[in-house]
Amino acid sequence: MKPVTIYTDGGCSPNPGPGGWGVVILHLDGTREELKGAAERTTNNQMELTAAIRALEALARPSRIEIITDSQYLQKGITSWLKGWRKKGWLTRDGQPVKNQELWQALDREIARHVITWKWIKGHSGDPGNERADALARAALPAPELPLEDRQAVHLFCCVSYSGADRTGAYGVVLRHGDNRKQQSGRVEQTSPNRMHLFAVVESLKALKRPMKAHLYTTSSYVRDGATRWLPAWRQRGFQTATGQPVSHRDLWEQVDQLQNRHEITWHLVDRRRSAPKETSEAKLLSAKALTTPDPHP
Repeated sequence: MKPVTIYTDGGCSPNPGPGGWGVVILHLDGTREELKGAAERTTNNQMELTAAIRALEALARPSRIEIITDSQYLQKGITSWLKGWRKKGWLTRDGQPVKNQELWQALDREIARHVITWKWIKGHSGDPGNERADALARAALPAPELPLEDRQAVHLFCCVSYSGADRTGAYGVVLRHGDNRKQQSGRVEQTSPNRMHLFAVVESLKALKRPMKAHLYTTSSYVRDGATRWLPAWRQRGFQTATGQPVSHRDLWEQVDQLQNRHEITWHLVDRRRSAPKETSEAKLLSAKALTTPDPHP
């Protein structure tokens, strides 16, 4: 049996909701395969199971495999629960049908063809294979049509422009609430693209004079992921990373943290290469104009 290393990941947003899964298969000869897929209505656990099933189905011959996952549900199900479920006729200890039974049975059939070691790792801890599987799963997520038509909320569209030659950045924001619209923009010296994306978000939320439900549209996965996935752990560690390093742009992240507690925010990642909302394009033009307009107060 040829040795193979497999990374799997899956998730959905919201849970339950539209989901995606991703797989990275590393062969002994150095070649790699990447797989991804999606479902319109699913759960995080179903996507984790689907990723493992599709990975094993992709192997044409029996193999000796190490499967690396950040899902404790998947890892514990295989190593601790599966044998008992099978023996009890796919019933739990208290006699209830096993959740996601069809997926577990499909995975059980695939496992029988191989010799597998299951390894759990902490997600988003810097492992390249895990990060890539996560990226594939997120890329596969069915994207909702944006912007959302939620007239009870304010919609904030943020974009930036940046000049690496002199480290100057600019931001543009379009705010829409019902039939009311507002624009704002600005320019910042000695900055970076990530810092500008954060700055744009902070300025847009500061413009809200009272606590509100808000949809925030950004083209930065760094900002979206930081706000929705990394920020709680950073706060708990005193704004240090998992490796003990200071979180970059802490001053702005702390403001994002405070503003998220003030408002009910739903984050949306916009891909400008696809069908971006017209307001995102408008915000991009605002930032480009701010970048090239001389500062009236040098």
